[in-house]
Amino acid sequence: MADFTLGKIFPLLMGQSNLWQSIAVEPAADAIEVDDSLVLGSVLLSLVAIYFAAKLGSEICARINLPPVLGELVGGVLVGVSALRLLVFPESGSDGTDSLIMQFLERTGGLSEAQVPLLFQTQSEVIAVLAELGVIVLLFEIGLESDLKQLMSVGTQAIVVACVGVVVPFAAGTAGLMFFFGIPAVPAIFAGAALTATSIGITSRVLSEMGRLTSKEGQIILGAAVIDDVLGIIVLAVVASLAKTGEVDVTNVIVLIVSATAFLLGAILLGRIFNEAFITVVSWLKTRGGIIIPAFIFAFVMAYLGAALHLEAILGAFAAGLVLDETDERNELQKLVIPIADLFVPIFFVTVGARTDVSVLNPFIPANQEGLIMSIFLVAVAILGKVVTGASVFGQGSLNRLAIGVGMIPRGEVGLVFLGVGAASGVLSAPLKAAIVVMVILTTFLAPVLLRVVFQSPVEAQAEAQQVDS
Repeated sequence: MADFTLGKIFPLLMGQSNLWQSIAVEPAADAIEVDDSLVLGSVLLSLVAIYFAAKLGSEICARINLPPVLGELVGGVLVGVSALRLLVFPESGSDGTDSLIMQFLERTGGLSEAQVPLLFQTQSEVIAVLAELGVIVLLFEIGLESDLKQLMSVGTQAIVVACVGVVVPFAAGTAGLMFFFGIPAVPAIFAGAALTATSIGITSRVLSEMGRLTSKEGQIILGAAVIDDVLGIIVLAVVASLAKTGEVDVTNVIVLIVSATAFLLGAILLGRIFNEAFITVVSWLKTRGGIIIPAFIFAFVMAYLGAALHLEAILGAFAAGLVLDETDERNELQKLVIPIADLFVPIFFVTVGARTDVSVLNPFIPANQEGLIMSIFLVAVAILGKVVTGASVFGQGSLNRLAIGVGMIPRGEVGLVFLGVGAASGVLSAPLKAAIVVMVILTTFLAPVLLRVVFQSPVEAQAEAQQVDS
């Protein structure tokens, strides 16, 4: 069992262990101090920039029929190191003098030049912690939205599609990055893991709009996407733990896979006991927050256990969502989680965008050519690695196998979760991070268009044309 303390959770996840160690050390007598009001002010201004960028970006994307989460990502890019520099972080190579918020506080808040480095570090760490809370809330919400009964009843078709959709892009992406680009094993594995994701939200929305949600193809896609999420979370837990040690140990990988699987299955199998206890507690409480507070206590305890077992906190949060999904209060709980997710989750996505230096994709800079080539490679693997899943479906006659494969393409918010954890671990280079961002954006943009095309088979197109003529 790894030595585990609260002071190590966020540093390990967010790549700020040195900062926490420095905070834990008693300051010298002549150490520079920063007034609490300046710390609060810098965090509040950062949140203003985050929420404004998230809302503006998501609203624009929603109005042009694109996933709002892409707007939050692009908004983060605009306020981050690549553009306005309102939200910058030390790990990107920036210091306090690069932050417009620090400059604003110097001119208006009485911040001295000597205090800037300490305030910049503190503000960055607070935002990093809030972003980590955001991803925990996000995975808890994803768990609540997942249907355990559907997960267990979709049959072997969805399981095969999900497994192929995880193994093929993961293996092809990892091997290709190591062989063609000379990427070290750990970052290559992390990038390969990011290719395994599938966004249930994006796919289900498109299928619903097309009236295909209840079709055979639609059911297999949704079932496979649910299973894909579970497999993806396990993969993420494994590679994130590997990133912390910097070593690829086969024995350690096996132990982590077994631990993650046992942890998730154990939580599900004990779900009935948890559910009964949850319902009992909720029925006894009479004050405000009678449902949401116990739910988040359970989610945070599970997140802590996931981290304490040398896995990831997000795995525990996801397992908590799956378990509570079976309660009678499910619908009410989902409604109550939404505004909390609206408050915390954008911090995560905007922060991911803000940390990404898209200048590495400038084709006019020779040093960026590797990043651009990696982007092309990752996009190709991301698309082809999911399209081939349709070929794994068997015994279904005239089923539209291409549509099943295309339905698994969008990475969306799930792909960004992989990117965020990978970026926070510090194992991804700037070109590789930017290449993953491009992969997530393009697959999310292309999937809705491609789904409409592949579902419009020649026979269906002719039938619809006859209906129009009549």
